[in-house]
Amino acid sequence: MKRFVAAERALRTAAPHELLDAVRRVLIEQYTADSVELYMADYGLTVLQPVSVLPHTLQSVSVHNSPAGRAFGAQEPFVETRRDGRVRAHLPVTVRGDRLGVLSVTLPGETELHDCLDELTEIAQVLGHEVLVAERDTDVYMQARRKERLTLAAEMQWQLLPGRSCARSEYELGAQLEPAYAIFGDNFDWSATADRLTLYVTNGMGEGIEASLLTNLAINALRNARRAGIPLADQAALADQAIYAHYSGRCYLSVLMLDFELATGRTRVVDAGSPRLLRLRHGSVERVTFEAQLPLGMFEETDYVPQEFQAEPGDRLVFVSDGVYSVASPGGEAYGDAALARAITATRLLPAAEVPRAILRELTGHRGRFAPDDDALVVCLDWRGR
Repeated sequence: MKRFVAAERALRTAAPHELLDAVRRVLIEQYTADSVELYMADYGLTVLQPVSVLPHTLQSVSVHNSPAGRAFGAQEPFVETRRDGRVRAHLPVTVRGDRLGVLSVTLPGETELHDCLDELTEIAQVLGHEVLVAERDTDVYMQARRKERLTLAAEMQWQLLPGRSCARSEYELGAQLEPAYAIFGDNFDWSATADRLTLYVTNGMGEGIEASLLTNLAINALRNARRAGIPLADQAALADQAIYAHYSGRCYLSVLMLDFELATGRTRVVDAGSPRLLRLRHGSVERVTFEAQLPLGMFEETDYVPQEFQAEPGDRLVFVSDGVYSVASPGGEAYGDAALARAITATRLLPAAEVPRAILRELTGHRGRFAPDDDALVVCLDWRGR
């Protein structure tokens, strides 16, 4: 326990850009580690990028078929034994369900690892918390997340997000945007209290910087209203006014807004546009429809009316933007609800954080080419209830 306390203290007192140096030093001194490396998941969730001084000297590793990738996907430590008898433990770096990356620690042998694997796993979690705090003051970890340069619009959109996944006893959430390095209009936001979970899935019109600016205005207007304690429908009305005041109806934003009561699953919904919801319940997938209302900012002083929806324990809710369900194959066939239902069924055994990436991979196969013509957004919510 003393050496764990030493590791925790080293991380909490390290300069923001020196977290890896601090954890490496204490693991070598206190745990006889031979080497320590930190890998961050890239924006596309395809590779784990090494945290090192730019330009990077270490190679990235695949999320799909590498030992570190197995630890990242399963969210469990994965141990590999080397020919020389040394062992390498790959430990998930995760904060409240938000998957940041993997800490890889090489030790002299299995005996040394057996004595400290639990402590090393906890140290990786402490490191994750410190990385999130450090990102306010350094670009080191943000730079490590990217395998290529982000467009300016994508930079703005990723900075706007709450994370890519989160977990509580009542639910698990996962989300992903594509094209990850050139996204411009689609977005999501969530926030939880002791009693409620609020979720927004947005689809802004336009391209490039203009689409990103519209989404930034809308999300911040919604957050401003939410943080003032205003009910869901009034949040929509105030954001609608803010967007209309700036654009006078020239630009508007589609949004699906949900406010879940954690104790009961009772949910209020405002459907103001194009994002769709599909529900997997008892092995069957169906589209859940609501009364369509006007997108935010289309007309002046629009009134929004909330509807009721009931989430039941075991439900999987999948939200998609039109860049998913409207995508056409080379032969002109839209992806649509039927293909989405097949993809949701095929991924039913995956955790919520893995589902968006898997569906978007399936979408790439349908599209027949890697580069999409429009933003694609998938959000997966697994509802457990209390």
